[in-house]
Formats: sequence, C-alpha cells, structure tokens
Amino acid sequence: MKKIYTILSLSVAAIAFSQKPLDKIEPAFWWKGMKNPELQILVYGKDIANNEIELSDGIQIKNIQKVENPNYVFVTINTKEIGVSKFKINIKKGNKNIDSYTYELKQREANSANRSSFTSKDVMYLLMPDRFANGNPSNDNTNDTAEKSDRKNPGGRHGGDIEGIIKNLDYLKEMGVTALWNTPLLEDNEPAYSYHGYAQSDYYKIDPRYGTNEDYKRLAGELHQRDMKLIMDYVTNHWGSQSWLIKDMPSKDWIHYWKDGEKGFKRSNYRMTAQFDTNAAKIDAENCMDGWFDTTMPDMNQSNPLVVNYMAQNAIWWTEYAGLDGLRVDTYSYNDKKGIAEWTKRITDEYPNLNIVGEVWMHDQAQMSYWQKDSKISAIENYNSYLPSVMDFTLHDAIGQVFKENSGWDSGMQRVYDNFANDFLYPNINNILVFAENHDTQRFNQSYPKIEDYRLAMSLILTVRGIPQLYYGSEIGMAGDKGKGDGDIRRDFPGGWKGDSNNAFVKSGRTETQNQYFDFTKKLLNWRKSKEVIHTGKTLHYVPDNNVYVYFRYNDTERVMTIINNNPEAQVLNLKRFSEGLKSFTKGKDIISDKEISLENTLSVPAKTAWIIELNK
Repeated sequence: MKKIYTILSLSVAAIAFSQKPLDKIEPAFWWKGMKNPELQILVYGKDIANNEIELSDGIQIKNIQKVENPNYVFVTINTKEIGVSKFKINIKKGNKNIDSYTYELKQREANSANRSSFTSKDVMYLLMPDRFANGNPSNDNTNDTAEKSDRKNPGGRHGGDIEGIIKNLDYLKEMGVTALWNTPLLEDNEPAYSYHGYAQSDYYKIDPRYGTNEDYKRLAGELHQRDMKLIMDYVTNHWGSQSWLIKDMPSKDWIHYWKDGEKGFKRSNYRMTAQFDTNAAKIDAENCMDGWFDTTMPDMNQSNPLVVNYMAQNAIWWTEYAGLDGLRVDTYSYNDKKGIAEWTKRITDEYPNLNIVGEVWMHDQAQMSYWQKDSKISAIENYNSYLPSVMDFTLHDAIGQVFKENSGWDSGMQRVYDNFANDFLYPNINNILVFAENHDTQRFNQSYPKIEDYRLAMSLILTVRGIPQLYYGSEIGMAGDKGKGDGDIRRDFPGGWKGDSNNAFVKSGRTETQNQYFDFTKKLLNWRKSKEVIHTGKTLHYVPDNNVYVYFRYNDTERVMTIINNNPEAQVLNLKRFSEGLKSFTKGKDIISDKEISLENTLSVPAKTAWIIELNK
C-alpha cells in the first residue's frame, strides 16, 4: 500500500444531489440464475427514506431496511421469483410516483458459475497500470477526477491505462505469462498519490484515467482470446476518503470511527498476530483490526452486515460483468476475520472453482497457513477463512537475503530449504503464491544487480510448488530502490509512452542486456506451461551443502532435478547422495542450455548457476 498524507473529515456530510429524489442505484443491474437468489439493492437520494418504494409488475419486496442516514434505503428482492427481465423501482410520495429506475436482470454467460480460475499451472504477472503503458493519452486527465498527470513526479499519475495493457498483451503472451494481476483500476479520486488505486472512491466504476467499465471487460476478453486470465485486485479492509459512501455514510458504524483519535482516525498497529494470539490484549487486537491503514483509507466495519453484503455483491458483480478469473485481496489479514470469512465464502459459494489469493504479509509459516482455507491451525479455534490461497512471504523474505550470503547453519540456501521444510503446515501447498518481489517490496534487480542472481531466483520460483508471480519489468532487468520511495520501485515500463527512447516491448527495441533477461525468462516460462510435474508434482529436497541446493519435482511419469549453486566458485557434487531422487536415471537435459548432462558418479556445477534438468534414461 502507498501511504498518503491528508486527514479525512469524518462528519457525515451531505454531498451534491440531482434534482430528482433518486440519485444512485447499486448494483445498477444483476443477473438471473445466481446460486444465491437474494439481491440487496442500495437506493440512494436526498431523504429517500421518507418516501415509499414500490416495484412494478407485482414484484414483492422481501425486506426494506432503513438506516441512520435518511438518504439510504436497502431493498432486498428474491430474483428467483421474478419472471421479467426488466422492472421498475418506483419512488412514491403518497399516491404520486415522483421518480423511477428501470432495473434489469441479465442472462448469465454459459457455465458462468463453474468458470475455471488460476492454478499452479499458471504464471501470474503483476503490473501497475499507471506505470505500464499509456495507450490512450486523451484520458490522462479528466474533469471529474482531481489529480492530473505529471510523469515527472515519481508519486504522481503517469498516464498508463487499460488500452496500454491491451496493446501489449502479445508481449506477455510471447513471454509465457498466463495470468494477469494488475493493481486496482477502480476510481481513486484522492488529490495526490492516487495512481496506486488502493484508496478507492467508487466500487462500481473504473477510474476514467484508466478507461471505462467496458474497457475493463474488453481487457478480460482480449486475455481470454489469448488463453490468459484476469485477476482483480480487490480491497475489502479500507476504502478511500473520497468515496461517496464515506462522504455521506449510511450510518456511523459503516467504518471504524475512533472517538479518541483525530477526527476518527487512529492508525493500525499492524500487529496481525493479534487476530489469533490467545495471549493478546483486546486493545491490541482492536488497534490492529479496527485501526486505519492510513489517513485517507477509512477502515471498513465488516461486523456490519450491510458492509459485508455490499462488498460481496460488488465482487460478484465484477466477476460476472467482466468475466474475471480470480481475485487477489489486499491486506486480507487486517479485516474483521469473521466478516472477511463470510465475504470469501459468499463469493466461492457462487463460483466454486474461483481462486482467491489473500495478502497475508506475515513472517511465519504457521501464522500464514492460519489464513488458508481448511487450516488445521485455525480449526483449533473453530475458524475457517475459506480463503483458497495465501502469499508465501516467508519465501520472499528468504530470497531477499539468500543470494548475498555464504553457506551457514541458517544462512545461504539453507533459508530456502527451511522455508519448504514447513510445507506441512499448509492445507493446500500447491495453491500458494510464490514470488521474489511485488509492488510493495524492494526490486529484486536492485538488491541483486547481476543477471546470474536473477537466473538463480527465477529458476527457484518457477520450479517449486505453488503459483509463481513475476513483477513487471524484472524480466528486462528493471531495478528500483524502495529507499527512494515507492515511486522508484514502480517506474514506467520503457516503451510504454510515445517518445520513449527504449522500447522494451519488442526485441529490436531492447538492449542486449534486456534481451538476455527476457530470453531467459521466456524460455523458462514457456517450458513450464506443459510441465504437470512442476504444477502438481511432489517435492524431494536435500539439505544444502556448501550453498548448493538440490531438489526434485516428480510424479508417476516424470522427474525434474533442479540444482542451484549459490557459490562464487564451481562445486563438484557426489551424485550418490541423490540416489533417492535420481532413481535409475543416469542422464538428463538442462532446459535452458539444452545441454545433455551425465548424472553418473560426480557432477561439476559452475559458479552462480542453476540447472533445471529433465531426467531421462
């Protein structure tokens, strides 16, 4: 998350209304045939609660819920009982009809409920839309958004958009990427630092500086034509201070408002262990879960059923509307854990195969595994998050140090081995996200400027269990120093803007070094696509010896041996030690160099080299 330094006034203030009593309907439309037929429609307008609401065609309202703020009414209907595709929501004053809205129940796409999702067969590519490519300069600034484009400002908007992503999908396809995760595209109308999108101001609207809702749906379609998947970055823990629902809240308990804080604000203590620590003081738990992530990010109250229902319906709406293939949930472990479990279950009940990966930024495998669905650890307290996937931050932590270190009891490649030694804690080890970096961390190529280390890290990430995630630009050697601010780890992709001197989207536009990075990445990713042994195979690994880590991925039909020599010198391996993994195999082929390798007696591995060897007789 990107920190923003302005203070939100939390008074429930009236905002500009149209002349009509009916100002907003959310969701604006829905679908027939959903597993959960109940739909709660938010009806908003000046003093709307003082009027009567009636549906046309004799349709019965199941429940009308009024709240503290008279500008809201929540209307619940049963879509299964409605035989028409369109009906009117009428606002009445006595016998007089003073406003109306035509509501539509659309037909779902075939097999929508059983859509497939991202799995360990995929390679996920994370990009920041504002920094990837500017495909439509005409939308860099709009009349209804506050912050204007300023590419010279590292923390400002640079103009990247959905059109820029679409125009460069063939680049991702060529590289071997199969799933796209972009940071949030919904409207973020903060006056500064709005480019990252995590302080969202309208949950049903793509930010116009990125494009339109239709553009987002088109992005999904373009990906699907290329057999690629779209993953939405969803934020449940907090909204933006400029959200219309925050400026004029339905009720004071819509957010966590701290009476002893400055204008309701109190920063989270970020101590996520308080969620399950049996020894934790209640005040510490409250400060973590109910504290705000930052000053312009009011913390949502998921113990309020209306809040959870609004978010669940919204996530389902985007999944259905855009044809999403999965969700990534920001700051998952900061949410009210009962509320977020209900939210997650609502979505996966509607889409049983939909994968959702949560950001659980913790540094202990037991604590991270607590959050994965059907965890034996959380079951101790009879809790289930229903979250299918979590992010492997402990592997990320190890990668941040391992390639700088010499061999030791708990240093060097031993860090990686120790991480995998705790795999037994996870209920579904193949469904965790593995990565060397992301949009919030130090750039890998900044920590390790030599391509040899990049090859070691990618050889690891792309051959171990789980779902590998790459961060945009690293495949061409992009660096960035978090110490200089988040803008430096979120640089513009070269070639994404007209006039860029270096266009790294095409081979002819890349430098020799950029092509070395790209060609290695491309070969490894495209090899991985068809390797079921990597997707779902078992792992057999050996305690690192002198900073050389050896492991096998295997199933009933295939074996792959990965050797990572993290030494500045060549190392000679006695292959008898690896007989359990080698079985009767005596040779293999390194998939990067295509070199045939003899696996009898001893093997000399060059300095700072990774070999991924397909074994054969």
